[in-house]
Amino acid sequence: MHPDFDPQPTLTDGNLTLRPLQADDRDNLHQAASDPAIWAGHPAKERHLRAVFDPYFDVLLASVSTLVIEHQNQIIGCSRYYEAPDHPNSISIGYTFLSRPYWGGQTNRDMKDLMFTHAFACVDTVWLHIDPSNIRSQRATARLGATHAYTSQLDLGLGATERQSWSISNAAWVAQRRPT
Repeated sequence: MHPDFDPQPTLTDGNLTLRPLQADDRDNLHQAASDPAIWAGHPAKERHLRAVFDPYFDVLLASVSTLVIEHQNQIIGCSRYYEAPDHPNSISIGYTFLSRPYWGGQTNRDMKDLMFTHAFACVDTVWLHIDPSNIRSQRATARLGATHAYTSQLDLGLGATERQSWSISNAAWVAQRRPT
């Protein structure tokens, strides 16, 4: 990851707070992830189950770059910064999920605004990696203004699999942002 980048900031916009994941967040993050519909379009379709979720949580915690997303002091999901394996010193955002009540509205955009703004202080391009079967994430990423750059085999920490690599530049993000 970029040497000047802090992968565990606390970011807030007055509505959402993104803060570093802690070991004692396990139960509350699992509660946010426990709806099977969250994972229906995802390759890890059973991640709502505690036995599948716990190893995932351990990976997130060990990364020391995962942020929980809170709304009104309740954990509603998480996201993570990481380096793209094929772009040294890059900043990527992924491993993101939100509880269903926060789908389809402004929450994903607001969360990404906080995360992109933080990342763009160090880099000009942010990468996002999506499983080719995860259509919902592809649509959400396209709505943010990111573009599909290529598809390749990437190891994002759990073994090499096919991933779509999407990117967004700081200029593109600023140009398409909605006025606040």
